Amino acid sequence: MPAIAPADPGGAPAVLERFAGEEASVVEVTVADRDELDKLVATGVDLDHHVSQTDAGIVVHAVITPNEVDGLKALGYRVGPTLFDPADSEGRIAEREATIAEHKAENQAFTATIATNAAVSDVKIVRADYYTSGTNQVLSVEAKWAQGQTSTSTLTVSRDSGPGTPMGSGGTQSISRFVDAGVYLYHRGASNVTSRPDKIQITSPTGDVAVAQVKEWLPTDGEAPEGPGYQKDFVTSYLTPTELYDRIKRLAAEYPQLAEIVELPYKTNGYRRKAQVVLGSANASRVAVDSLAWGHQGGNDITVELANPGAANQPLNATLTGKAIRVSLATDAAGAVTSTAAQVAAVINGAAGSLVKAYTYRGSVGDGVVTPVAVTPLTDNLKAPASVSRDPHPVYAIRIGKYRDGSRTGVLAYAQEHAREWVPPLVTIETAERLLRNQKHDPKTQELLRNLDIWIVPSINPDGGHYSFYDFNSQRRNMTNHCAEGGSTDALARNSWGVDNNRNYTEYSLFDGYSGASSSCTSDTYAGPSELSEPEDKNVDWLASRTNIKFSMNLHSSGNYFMWSPGAYSLPNRISAPRPTLAEESFFWGASSRILTEIKRHRNMAVTPARTGPIADVLYSAAGNSGDMLWYKYGIYAWNFEVGTSFQPTWDEAHAETMEFSNGLVELLRVARDYDKDKKRPTSTLVTAPSATEGMVDVKFDVSEPAAVFYTLDGSKPTYSSTLYASAGVREAGETLTVPYGAKVFWFSVDAAGNIENNYRPDTDAKNWNRAFATISDS
Repeated sequence: MPAIAPADPGGAPAVLERFAGEEASVVEVTVADRDELDKLVATGVDLDHHVSQTDAGIVVHAVITPNEVDGLKALGYRVGPTLFDPADSEGRIAEREATIAEHKAENQAFTATIATNAAVSDVKIVRADYYTSGTNQVLSVEAKWAQGQTSTSTLTVSRDSGPGTPMGSGGTQSISRFVDAGVYLYHRGASNVTSRPDKIQITSPTGDVAVAQVKEWLPTDGEAPEGPGYQKDFVTSYLTPTELYDRIKRLAAEYPQLAEIVELPYKTNGYRRKAQVVLGSANASRVAVDSLAWGHQGGNDITVELANPGAANQPLNATLTGKAIRVSLATDAAGAVTSTAAQVAAVINGAAGSLVKAYTYRGSVGDGVVTPVAVTPLTDNLKAPASVSRDPHPVYAIRIGKYRDGSRTGVLAYAQEHAREWVPPLVTIETAERLLRNQKHDPKTQELLRNLDIWIVPSINPDGGHYSFYDFNSQRRNMTNHCAEGGSTDALARNSWGVDNNRNYTEYSLFDGYSGASSSCTSDTYAGPSELSEPEDKNVDWLASRTNIKFSMNLHSSGNYFMWSPGAYSLPNRISAPRPTLAEESFFWGASSRILTEIKRHRNMAVTPARTGPIADVLYSAAGNSGDMLWYKYGIYAWNFEVGTSFQPTWDEAHAETMEFSNGLVELLRVARDYDKDKKRPTSTLVTAPSATEGMVDVKFDVSEPAAVFYTLDGSKPTYSSTLYASAGVREAGETLTVPYGAKVFWFSVDAAGNIENNYRPDTDAKNWNRAFATISDS
């Protein structure tokens, strides 16, 4: 591509100037190469950090005003579309300010309550969870302190050693504050204990005291949900994607009345590469050669040689004999080689352009003199046996259930979005085996198969999975090389290619401005060239679009996390995707407790409270992840397992992780079944308490199960358009409303299964909503 010249080289130079009152937008600017990019930088234009190599050139994002746009055009630069305009910026600022203000208001309200009511402690205990993990006993505490916004002090937690024992007899622990986007949220921390405490006490630095009852986190009392003779333990080794698919095909063939194999609509790009070689060691004198055919389709048969002719004053030439390329290098009068990398690449393309493409190394001008190289074969560097297909690969699901016609509640489980995660696929296989091999004698399994439509995909990413097994075990992504010509496309970059399948989805992605994904084609969190650019991700989208699917589990490793949406936030200030409602969040927590309890039942290993919750709260932003797409686009209750503590643990550990997380996956199916048969209507009550403000009453809603509460305070009929009762803050329970004494409160609740309290119909003339006055009872 020719260099970009000023539009009028003989005229006066254009000036990049911002006029007073102009507003800036983020605009694409395309330059031919790195030299032109340097010239653009030299103009003083305001560039953000986006630089991407494309077929059209290097695309950068400039923060410029309309007058600066005119100046760049006058200099001959190609100015493209506007990506973000002032209105977008204003919306982001408003969102940021609203979120920060909300957190600050919560803190201020808490502080104000303390200031006006001496009886209220300035420290509030949010959670006190006791759990065991292996042989360890752990106490996890979260608390809010009124001065946490400004003070960096830790809080000291005292604990007893059981019911009736003195406070402090169980020891103490410190918890530290958690600040997000400059706003204090709460103190938190966990510590090993030697006995199960009954109560804890926190004395704030100002001397105020709070006491709370310790709750059991994931108790495992009671009988296991499996009946007598329940069969499990069906995996004996790691399985490649080919073996995973063969396994589910055999299962479906064995149980044709209960299972079928579904080939998903999009084939992958394939476990295949072009044959390549890089000749030379110094960058300016390197020559890269790629076959035009795939390696397995003839590219691996090509050889190339750079020969010293052994005589003076010889011209540069190349010959092609069959698939053997021989370059005779040019020499000077002294017999020294003089051919440069650029010259050698050109002569190879001239002689063997029907077989290969030669180029200088990663954008180098190629002015270095090459060194002779013996006959060297091109290779695709793929080491899997011939039993692993090199063609575009079908992705298979096993669909399990007596009625597989969409009439039953659907549950989706899928694994190996990330290639190197070898245990999660085993969890799906173990679960499929348990479902089918226990159906004859276990009534609970029979109930699941009669009433659920279960989709299990053991490997979403077979290309990357095979590459991880046979070529590069740390491979995270698929195998598709989206790097543009002149970038990292040569053989030495072969372990740097691919799209992170769990950053390529449609909701709250990198392309929407969210954090946690990369636009670099060699980054391990590369989001791809566009949303859903990858066939693997299109398959997940197709699966999620089954209208009966209401629940899903995305199985990953590692880290022992258990998470749900929101999974992404934008920077700065970590503005997250919309949070679930209080009712939805309550359902996530309630179902999670069931699932994690069954995981723990296998060997008493707990997923901790600190690693349970929305991704954006307990881990980091993962823009464009599949869970967010399933939740926000399709309304599916979507969870994410992070199995174990490593990607490829020893087999004993892998086996144990498979058993425990299969317990959890089967429990998700029971959650789905209970949801499906839930016809019980929720009930709710209004709970009142004295307010710190004269003439006002504090009110909260207490519900019998996770349920949304819609309410009015002006005497109007409550509908789905009425105010939705919310949480008090991140990871806290319901908010406290302060209303005038005697105010009319009208409300109704509806649970996750759609059951409405009192069978109230808010879209009709019905009047059987709940009603109460905000007063304080004499008792």
